[in-house]
Amino acid sequence: MTALPEASRIHDLVGIGLGPFNLGLACLTEPIDALDAVFLESKPGFEWHAGMFLDGAHLQTPFMSDLVTLADPTSPYSFLNYLKEKGRLYSFYIRENFYPLRVEYDDYCRWAAGKLGSVRFGTTVTEVSYDEEGELYLVRTEAGETFRARHLVLGTGTVPYLPEACRDLGGDLLHTSAYMHRKAELREKRSITVVGSGQSAAEIYHELLSEIDVHGYQLNWVTRSPRFFPLEYTKLTLEMTSPDYIDYFRALPEETRYRLEKQQKGLFKGINSELIDAIFDLLYQKDVTSGDRPLPTRLLTNSSLVSARYDDGSYTLGFRQDEQGKDFEIRSEGLVLATGYHYEPPAFLAPLRDRLRFDGHGRFDVARNYSIDVTGRGVFLQNAGVHTHSITSPDLGMGPYRNATIIRELLGGEHYPVEKSIAFQEFAV
Repeated sequence: MTALPEASRIHDLVGIGLGPFNLGLACLTEPIDALDAVFLESKPGFEWHAGMFLDGAHLQTPFMSDLVTLADPTSPYSFLNYLKEKGRLYSFYIRENFYPLRVEYDDYCRWAAGKLGSVRFGTTVTEVSYDEEGELYLVRTEAGETFRARHLVLGTGTVPYLPEACRDLGGDLLHTSAYMHRKAELREKRSITVVGSGQSAAEIYHELLSEIDVHGYQLNWVTRSPRFFPLEYTKLTLEMTSPDYIDYFRALPEETRYRLEKQQKGLFKGINSELIDAIFDLLYQKDVTSGDRPLPTRLLTNSSLVSARYDDGSYTLGFRQDEQGKDFEIRSEGLVLATGYHYEPPAFLAPLRDRLRFDGHGRFDVARNYSIDVTGRGVFLQNAGVHTHSITSPDLGMGPYRNATIIRELLGGEHYPVEKSIAFQEFAV
């Protein structure tokens, strides 16, 4: 059967952006004959945090949090099927480690994307508008194509966050997202400062610390957090990544949700406890072998970055020790910002603004079913909903649940069973 030309074709959905969440949606919609879906990605191929493929770095969630398994364990796009096709299933079994390597997860996603007929790489969306008469979304691309669809799913993801003091600063500072691409030049510096204290900061500090004797730099690690928080990963806490907790959190007043958003960062932005222990053990080892020489590294907590300037090939970083109320400076040739990511609504949505819902803080008002438009079932959002769906929003394991929910909305009925309750504990009274 010959496919209709794009100009006259009406898709059930257009997915914009292809990170793991929209890729999972593409995998789950592929076998559904009743859904015509296409997914547009501006990059030439799949890419997921390539700048953080440190040796041995692994996911912080088990392999079952792949693209599809928790929605459809029989899917041919599962991580286990990927291992089977790659000839590594028995090796993974013998390894007895539930956590895939980060580079392995990226390769798995590339493998899945290569099997899909609905994915269009190298396609940059420039504008999305709404045709009132036809009740269709019009998705225009840089190449002049127009895709027409009844529904949109936004998966453009988050972008690196730079502290205000470091914007337009100059020099060769880098965000953790570019670390692997630039670590060779970084190691040539006489001093390096890492700002931030999440998993990425810890991985980079550990690697730089392991090579401190070889390259001879001064290494600083500074965070505004009161301590180097471990990722809270106990089983009853993990029940917060559940439909039960979404229902509870979504029903809270907006101001309460925003307060909890700040308090709950340690539930998904902390450091793997094994890595924290490995850093301490490495510090101890380096200290033992340094003799009478002081170890050329500093770890500073409770210290907020308040100013920065760049001159003569180095940075002067101004910090405030928040508990003491004291200011101090660090001079450093190299600067690594482990300051995380944040969501920015894509500029191409501007013509749709009147059709989208926003909360009192100016962020998307994400409904329980992940829609953000006035109809409640036209435009759906992947991730970027910590303020409405709590820690379930960025969690890889909840991606298949969210996608099963979106598919239910598109079809008007369940194709993949959508769990209503899985937790032993009660979050509401």
